[in-house]
Amino acid sequence: MEIAQQLLKQAQERQTELVERQQAWGDRLGFTAAQPLEPLDTRIDLAPAPAIHTVLATDGSQIAPSHHEIAYCYLINVGRVVLHYGQNRHPLLDSLPEVIYRPEDLYISRQWGVRTEEWMGYRRTVSEAAVLAELGASLEEGKSPSPYPSSLIPHPCLAMVDGSLIHWFLEPLPGEARDRILPPILQAWEQLRSIRVPIVGYLSAARSGEALNFFRLHTCPYLAPDCITHCPGATEQAPCQVFAPLRDTALWGLLLEPGQRGAIWRSSAKILETYGNHTICFCYVHMGSEIARIEFPLWVAQDEELLNTALSLTLTQVQKGYGYPVALAEAHNQAVVRGGDRARFFALLEQQMIRAGLKNIGTSYKEARKRGSIA
Repeated sequence: MEIAQQLLKQAQERQTELVERQQAWGDRLGFTAAQPLEPLDTRIDLAPAPAIHTVLATDGSQIAPSHHEIAYCYLINVGRVVLHYGQNRHPLLDSLPEVIYRPEDLYISRQWGVRTEEWMGYRRTVSEAAVLAELGASLEEGKSPSPYPSSLIPHPCLAMVDGSLIHWFLEPLPGEARDRILPPILQAWEQLRSIRVPIVGYLSAARSGEALNFFRLHTCPYLAPDCITHCPGATEQAPCQVFAPLRDTALWGLLLEPGQRGAIWRSSAKILETYGNHTICFCYVHMGSEIARIEFPLWVAQDEELLNTALSLTLTQVQKGYGYPVALAEAHNQAVVRGGDRARFFALLEQQMIRAGLKNIGTSYKEARKRGSIA
């Protein structure tokens, strides 16, 4: 930690030079280092959220397919939350379930070597983004998905998701498979951008070291940080790694006071090359209970009003939730599918199949035997 603090001071003095080296040699680095968009020692007190504001959030859960059930299908359940503060309006707390059962939907991923269970998770991510954009659009158009009328958005509004906005799982996917997942997500973000609703990804207990890796450009003993030439296959044992691996949150936990944010960074993850104008930036915020990593698209980082809105409303959400954003916690509670829900889902499905006139409906002998016992 002491070494990391010393490197922070040293790197700050030559920050412009290090950024230029990173831009020139980025494709030769053996590690992912974020690019600072502000001075490294930036510490800004976040303003409290205005009394009147709205927070949107989605989270997803699923019922995985099983050949032992009465039908091979899966369910995606997206929890929706809209919380209005200072407006004397009812919140929206519900979920949207979707059953995927058509063969062309169930087995489409097999052609790319992706298991149906994995593809289900990818589709859930798309659904979460699409529903979030729909919530924002309904507020802007005055067509609330709840039974309570809405109005245009004359006050600050924030859209939140749990976890990273950098979808690392897309990297190993073939281009055709990736085109089924990423464009709908970016389209949803573009909808939010058009109505000036910032979106953030909230990462609790973040394990990234992407910001600290920037200091390795300073400690590199070579004239050029060409890892492929000088340190092939030895990234973690390279001479630039002068301190034990640390999480970014460890260092910023010493630098920030409660209610403060650090510098804004632009992630250099390779997958972001396909994000276009929606490439991801992040900063670390001292929430009082922890140091959280807050991610947002570049268009949020470049708009001071949207950035301040996003961070102040996020901090307020954590304070209201005693350590974790209220909207995200409620979205999870709406989306989660428990064991009893799974049993009721397949029971309902069985009833509808019998009502439709299908015969020989039932679970496998294995599943039936597991549900009953002679003991």
